[in-house]
Amino acid sequence: MQPPSAPSTPPRRILSIWCARLALDRWRTALQCEPGEGADSEPVALITETAHGPRIDAANAAGVAGGARGGMMLADARTLCPQLRAVPGDPAGDRELLENLAAWSRRWGPWSALDPPDSLLVDVTAVAHLFGGEEKLLADARDCFVRRGLAVRLAIAPTAGAAWALSHYGRARAGEAGCILAPGEDIAMRLSDLPVAALRLDDDVLTVLRRLGLKTLGQMTGVEDGGNGRDAIQRRFRNRRSPAANPLIRMDQLTGRVPEPLLPVVPQDMPLAQRRLAEPIRHREALDHVLDDLAADMVRVLEGRGEGARRLELGLWRVDGEVTVRRLEFAAATRDAAHMCRLFAEKLDDIDAGFGIETMRLRASWSEPLDAAQADMEEAAQDHGTSLAACIDRLATRLGPRAVSRPVLHASHLPERAQRWKPALEAEPVHQQELRFHARPLKLLDRAEPIAVLYATPDGYPRRFQWRGNVHEVVRVEGPERIAPEWWREKSTVRLRDYYRIEDNSGRRYWIYRHGLIGDGRGGLPDWYLQGLCA
Repeated sequence: MQPPSAPSTPPRRILSIWCARLALDRWRTALQCEPGEGADSEPVALITETAHGPRIDAANAAGVAGGARGGMMLADARTLCPQLRAVPGDPAGDRELLENLAAWSRRWGPWSALDPPDSLLVDVTAVAHLFGGEEKLLADARDCFVRRGLAVRLAIAPTAGAAWALSHYGRARAGEAGCILAPGEDIAMRLSDLPVAALRLDDDVLTVLRRLGLKTLGQMTGVEDGGNGRDAIQRRFRNRRSPAANPLIRMDQLTGRVPEPLLPVVPQDMPLAQRRLAEPIRHREALDHVLDDLAADMVRVLEGRGEGARRLELGLWRVDGEVTVRRLEFAAATRDAAHMCRLFAEKLDDIDAGFGIETMRLRASWSEPLDAAQADMEEAAQDHGTSLAACIDRLATRLGPRAVSRPVLHASHLPERAQRWKPALEAEPVHQQELRFHARPLKLLDRAEPIAVLYATPDGYPRRFQWRGNVHEVVRVEGPERIAPEWWREKSTVRLRDYYRIEDNSGRRYWIYRHGLIGDGRGGLPDWYLQGLCA
């Protein structure tokens, strides 16, 4: 009997989703208007403020008919269409919508990735049969987006670059929901008629290619196959490391000669507590009562996950549709409901309830693992608001998150560079490994101070030194500990240091060092400095 053959790997298939009018569709949905009605009855342009004035990001059908185009200055567009109405765009909201769509699009594949500013990529390898084939998968995706009020163009291809090119510049056949490039089909031949803009290149690179007479992907392929053409392009773009600035890299990614790394979107399940109120509330006492309930609910959710909150966001929805958000950050992960409410109380004094608040939501947008611990003195202190973390939280809430700093270790063997200051509420590095040194003094001077030292031999240990006008007799010495300069950031003339821990005849202990060695070729006689006081 012959051994069973190993199962073959299915060909890779990537679905590209281009939300061609993402910003406009989102704006129209916010107005609750259907396409072609209301929002499209007058020329409208979404704009962004720039240093040279408002610039158009997108225009609706009436605006395009009047001459407005994306990238035009608003003043130029209004000379062509005086009735053009300008509406401020919301790039952050568009990005958030795209991220939500990426998580939602995993219904068609195991993972999805963002392709800003308005495209998504979904891995649909070996899943099309679950929908009845790739044609029906595209039809299902199109119908789902249409129901959400979003206009999309779809394509499936073996590579992300080919799928993106087809979705943006390809033409689907009549009756089909999108373009499909079959497995094994010649990618370069199928896409030869598409413009070079289908390579996802920067605008300045596209300008250079057009000046060279390269306007289609077929011409790019001909240059690559024509002997020295690829070398000539490589020389012209040899300093361009980014794929979007190098047409050869994009061509290789499009045809599958080199892989294209994609970063999947991983949705995070954030702890959430919410209250929909039967009657809108307008008074602070009722607001505090609901906040207490939300904090208690949040603590239960965090306990179930074995986590503590580092950042909390309290959202207040008013009856008139206005939303107010207040944020808190903690110096350490916490599940103390009373501590949360005490800090939020200082942020709710300026809340305008309007005609009433009907919904309150508490979300932990940043949480960390926090094990359950038996109550002890430190936890009892925190309950009374006197622990270090609680003190930092209260100071940061009253003075601002940037007004409170704390020292953190820094990877440097030089004592004066081994510590830095950072805002107290910032996250610790993921991999913080403490450098192992000899014992360091508890107190370092802000700047090492020069001292006069008497010693038996030029390279021996000190016997007597003078500091700040006083002479100290040395009775005990430990050392030396030699520290070399940081050669990757210092000049080659920087001298070595030999550190000594010394004790004088009065029992006081100091940390001093000799700067340089006799005959090291980096200066004259060594200098001595006092840098720290030992316990």
